[in-house]
Amino acid sequence: MPATLSQLLARPELDLTLLTPAGVGDPDAPVQWAHSSELPDPTPFLSPGQVLLVTGTPDDVDPYIARLAEHGVVGLGFGTEVVRAGTPDALIDACVRHGLPLFEVPYRTPFIAIARFVADRVAADAYARNTWALRASRAISLAALRPDALAAVLTELARQIERPVALIGADGSLDRVSPAGALTAASRDALLAAADPLLRSRRRAAGSADTEAGAFALQTLGAAGRLRGVLAIGSDGLDPAAQQVVTGVVALAGLALEQSRATDAARARLRTAVWRALIAGDRALAESVAEPVLGALPEAPVRVTVLTGTALAAAADWLESHADGFFARDGQELVLMESEAGADAANSGALGPAAAARFELRGGTSAPSSLADLPTALAQAEVARQRATPASPVPSFDDVATAGMLALLQTPDARAVAQTALAPLVAADPGLPALLRTWLDSDGVYDIAARRLGIHRHTLRARVADAERLLGRDLSGFAARADLYAALRATA
Repeated sequence: MPATLSQLLARPELDLTLLTPAGVGDPDAPVQWAHSSELPDPTPFLSPGQVLLVTGTPDDVDPYIARLAEHGVVGLGFGTEVVRAGTPDALIDACVRHGLPLFEVPYRTPFIAIARFVADRVAADAYARNTWALRASRAISLAALRPDALAAVLTELARQIERPVALIGADGSLDRVSPAGALTAASRDALLAAADPLLRSRRRAAGSADTEAGAFALQTLGAAGRLRGVLAIGSDGLDPAAQQVVTGVVALAGLALEQSRATDAARARLRTAVWRALIAGDRALAESVAEPVLGALPEAPVRVTVLTGTALAAAADWLESHADGFFARDGQELVLMESEAGADAANSGALGPAAAARFELRGGTSAPSSLADLPTALAQAEVARQRATPASPVPSFDDVATAGMLALLQTPDARAVAQTALAPLVAADPGLPALLRTWLDSDGVYDIAARRLGIHRHTLRARVADAERLLGRDLSGFAARADLYAALRATA
C-alpha cells in the first residue's frame, strides 16, 4: 500500500507535528504524492490523494483551504521559519472547519525529504503489486493446464483477486460461479439481466452490473456474431495490477471456450446429416445416428419450423441449451422439429418464435405431420415463411390454410404479375379496378353491383365492356372472371 498520512507523521527523521485535532480528515488515507506550491490556487496542478507543502498562505485563507479540501487533497504541510515562525492560527482554524489535516514542517526538514519518502513508498507498492500480478498470472496459467481448464482458471482468479467470478453461457444462463455460493439469488438475477443485452447484441462488448454482492465488470467472450458467453468479475476496488490479471483471464477463458468449437461443429454436422436422412425417408438411419449423441427424435405428430436470418449460428448455439426437440442447420436455414405438444404452445413462446425474437429471424411453422411426411411439412413451413412479417415473424401454416387459396396471392411475385395484367385498366381509368372488384364481389349481378356503386346498371355494363376491350378478353365466363378477381385481390 502507498504511504498514509499517519505513517508520514510517524517518521521520526521528518519530525512532523499534527496541528489539527484527531478526527479531522482521514489519517489513513493513502498519500499518492507530495507536492509543493505557493500559488494562490494550486488545485489545477494537483491530483486527489496528494499532500500539499507550503511556506505561506494567501490573505483570504478560508476559500483557499476550501478549494484544497474539495479537490481531494489529503493533507497540508506548513513549513515554518521560512516566511514566518510558527503556523498561523487562521490556517489551523480553516483546516479544522473544512476537515483538512494540517501538520507543521520544521525548518530543518526539507520538503524534498517528505516527497522522497512518499515516492519510495509509491515505488515499493508498485513493485509489490507487479510482483503479485506475475505470481497470480503464473498460478492462473498453471490452472489452465488442468483437465477442466476453464473451471480451474476461474476458481484461481477468484482466489487471487479475492472477489467472485461468474460465467454466463451463450444461452444466457449462469454456467458457474467461483467461489461456490458467492452470489445470492438477487445477485444472480442482476448479473443475468445485465448480460442479456450484451449477448443479444452479438458483438464484442463490455458492461457492468451492481448487485448485492457488489459491482461487477462484464466482458463478452468469443467472436462477434457468435459469442460464447459473458465473464462477470467482482470489480470493487480492483487496482491496475489486478485489472491486468483479469485481462489475461479474459483471453484464457475465451480460448478455453473456443477450443470447444470443434466439438460443436461436429455436432452441427451430425444434426445436418440426421435431418437429411429424415427428409430422404431413412428414419431408421436417422434414429440410430441421433440417439447416442443427440438423444431421441421427437415423437409424431411433429411440427417443422424453418428459420432464416443473419444470426443462425448464434441461434443454433442458444438452441443447444434450450431445445427439447430436434434442430439442424441445412444450408442457409435453421430447421426445428418439435412434438405437437410443444408446437401447440407456439403463440406463448415455443422454440421457433422464441429463437426468432431473440435473434431477429424470420420463419414459418408447418401443420402437424408424421415423420414419414416430413418433406410435405417442410414445404408447408416454407410457404408459411413467405408470409412472415415484423408483427408475425413465424406464422403457422394452419393460419395460411385457414385464410384460403386467395391468401396465397399476397406475395411479391403474384403482386408483380397482377399489376402488369391490370396496367391497361389503371392507365385508362384508375378507378376501374375498384369498380370491377365491386362487380365481381356482387357475383357479377349488375343490378346489385350498380346499387352498391351508386350508378345506373347500364353505365356499369358499359364500364365492364370497356374493361373487356382494354384487357382483350371476354368476362362473361367463370375462368376469366376468376383470373381477374385473383389479380384484383393480389393488388389489394
